[in-house]
Formats: sequence, structure tokens, C-alpha cells
Amino acid sequence: MNLPQADTALYNHPLPAIEHWLASQGCRQDDQNPSIWYITRPEWSAELFMDVEDIRVRYIMGGRDLHRAFPYSLSRRDVEEAIFTGP
Repeated sequence: MNLPQADTALYNHPLPAIEHWLASQGCRQDDQNPSIWYITRPEWSAELFMDVEDIRVRYIMGGRDLHRAFPYSLSRRDVEEAIFTGP
């Protein structure tokens, strides 16, 4: 699937493109709720929730949770750098 340019705001990406992008980053979609995605890295794991206004991220690190939200008005590049570099 062809994605829009990386500097394009996420709200200008069709939903299948966002889902493809998340999968290409190593995320897996929840079987019961398609709005929830999971990712695991060596130092941390996270749950991503595709909400109406933003992508909400809950980082899980050794019993501590850290919450962040990234609006769809940000570019895919900015969101990618913010989410996937970790907490």
C-alpha cells in the first residue's frame, strides 16, 4: 500500500493506510477491538488507542505506566518519531 508523504498530517491518511503503517512498525491489532494496537520493544511495550481526536499511547515499563496523546493533525513522521522512539 502506498502511504501519503511522511510530512502529511495523519488526518489526511485513509484508515487502511494508518493501519498498514502501524503494522509496518511492528504493531499488532487487538482481536476484539480494532482501535487498539500493541507494540513491544526490548525496553518497553505500549498500547495504542486510535481515539476520535488523537492516538493515545500507554507506555508500560517495569510496572510504571506513562500516558501520551498525539493529535491526528501532526504529520506521520512526527507521530512516528514520538511514539516509536519510546517514552
